[in-house]
Parts: sequence; C-alpha cells; structure tokens
Amino acid sequence: MASAAPVVAALDCGSNSTRLLIVDGDGNHVAREMQITRLGQGVDATGALDRAAIDRVLATVSTYAELLTLHGAERAVMTATSAVRDASNGASFLAEASAVLGAPCVVLSGEDEAQFSYLGATADLDLDGRHPVVLDIGGGSTEIITEGVGGLEAISLQLGCVRNTERFLKTMPPTSGELERLLAAVDLQLDRAMAALPSLSAGAPRELVGLAGTVAALVMVDQGLTHYDRALVHHARLSVRDVAAWTAQLSRETTAERLAHPGMEPGRADVLVGGLVVLLAVMERIGATSVLHSEADILDGVASALQRSNDVAGVETTIAGGRHQ
Repeated sequence: MASAAPVVAALDCGSNSTRLLIVDGDGNHVAREMQITRLGQGVDATGALDRAAIDRVLATVSTYAELLTLHGAERAVMTATSAVRDASNGASFLAEASAVLGAPCVVLSGEDEAQFSYLGATADLDLDGRHPVVLDIGGGSTEIITEGVGGLEAISLQLGCVRNTERFLKTMPPTSGELERLLAAVDLQLDRAMAALPSLSAGAPRELVGLAGTVAALVMVDQGLTHYDRALVHHARLSVRDVAAWTAQLSRETTAERLAHPGMEPGRADVLVGGLVVLLAVMERIGATSVLHSEADILDGVASALQRSNDVAGVETTIAGGRHQ
C-alpha cells in the first residue's frame, strides 16, 4: 500500500553550513547531507553576503537538487537563517538559490527558527519529567527555547560561532583580552535571555539539549571519532566539566593544533571556540551539569511540518509534478 505522506526535502542554509534532509512517506531518513559553506563569512563586518560564499552555497544546493530528483521529493523548502536575515543582498541570494534548487527558499525569523528547532530536537526525547531547554548555537545567532506556562518561550541572540570569531577572536590562539571581551558580550546577551524567558529561572529540573555544529563538533572531538556515526553522537552527553576543559584547551591552541585532535573538522577548527564560549556560559548561567546533544534539529522540525502541510513559513512548498523521473 502506498504511503499517504509525501516525500519531503528540508534544506537548512546556515551561516557556517548548508544541510539537507530527505524523508520518505514512511518517515525514513533517506538522505542527510552537510557541507561547510561559510555563507556568513564577513556579513557581520560588511552587512552583505560575499559573492564567493554565495557561489559555495549555490554549488552545494545544485548537488542537493539532484538528490531531490533521485528520491522523488514532492515538497521541498530551503530555510535560511541569521546570515541571510542580516544581509542587504539576502533577498537576491534567496532568488538565486530558489532557481538552482527548483523549490522555494525563504528566510526564517529568529522565532520561527527557534520553534522548528524545538520541534525537531524534542520529538524523540525521553525527558522523564524534566523540562527541555533547547540551545541552538549557529554560525551567526543562538536560539534558546523552553516551555513556559503559556507555551514556548524563545529568544534569538546575535551570538554565533562565526560572528563571535570574526568580531572578537582576531588572533589564533585568541588573547586573554579577546576572550574576556567575548565573554562580556555573551553575558550581556544572556542577561536579555534570562529576562525574556522567565521559565529559565524557575525551579523545575531542566534538560539542556544542544543542537548544531558547535555541540556536534565537540562530541566528535571528545569521543575521538574520525568517522561520523549517528548512533554514537545522537544523544551523547557532555558534562559541564568536559565543556570547560575543552574550551580552555582549544582556546590555547592554533588552528593546526586543533586540527590534530581526532574528530575535528577543518571547517570547524577556527570557529569552534567562538561557539564553546556561548555553550559554557549558558550551562553556567542556568546551572546545567551537562548538555545532551541532539542530531535532530531544525531540519527535522521543518521536514515534520512539510509532511503535515504544503505551506511552511507562509510559502507553497509543493513541487509541481513532484520530482519523479
């Protein structure tokens, strides 16, 4: 019997990477891809997407478009986040990407990004009475999402591994002064978050769930994994002591020294500390003794929404005639 659910494709165009998830009508993940494309390179300083960065993303999107055809995707959307939100040429980039992909490409608000991330991250969690706090550290922004009395509470902060590195960490390894200035900026942003999300200060036990490349990269390095294995990294746990120790060690190292650690990706080594400072500060601020890494994230949330509706973020996502050859 044919499945009633459509084959869907969700693409996430972030500041540091461009990713793809294709889910078939039975809910199986038939493709999950990631390429480090660094779209956010220079956006914080110039306010515009760099042409070379755009071309890197478009080349990756072209490859992903072939996979949509191969797997017969019927609905598809590419969502873009912080780098495109902040860029003066974001709209023209989305038009180019949509032409290459053959499907709509839209920019998400920080609030939409947070809700899709929360939906994806918590779908398969066994929380045993604990309340999740989802932390999504991207290249250009960080989202914190939790459940309050009136529903989801979320905030998007102008903190991300690429943005933080370009703005504060000018040398490699960074100086103590650079790290102090970054931490001061993070603390100011977290003051905003604590005021905006009153549930973070509540006494109920909380499970910190970490998404995206910063936490994933640290899990890989902490386990010394030279090859990705979802079974080993999905729902892996890092203690606050682990995070503090790695942040201190990597902060003292050059890019080459960081790359010598098994599991370190070349596209993460130079910006990882910029994300880890955020992770550690959040853990300390909310009193989290550990962080649970989730490989399920915004991609899973968007894919779930696509299977329920052909309208995501206000756009029609049905591909005319599907992608069946």
